Amino acid sequence: MTKAVTIEQTDRDQQRARLKWQCRRGMLELDMFLQAFLDKCYENLTQEERLVFTALLEFPDQELLEYLMLRKTPDEKEFTHVIKQIREAAGP
Repeated sequence: MTKAVTIEQTDRDQQRARLKWQCRRGMLELDMFLQAFLDKCYENLTQEERLVFTALLEFPDQELLEYLMLRKTPDEKEFTHVIKQIREAAGP
């Protein structure tokens, strides 16, 4: 294994650890949605979807829960697309 590959893997591992920490929220419902999505779907996202997911994690808990529970709809369609994927990852 080359040094570049090792550094790249370390960077990915660190990014994943940061995201896992950011997915731990003050609400159990959010934890369940976000952890399931991170575990099941994150690796298959495009770079743009990853950026949208990271942006969603910046929303306040209550607002993010409103979006995930479909009580509110974000203005940006990119958010709507990733929210749908998060809901699907959480299961029925």
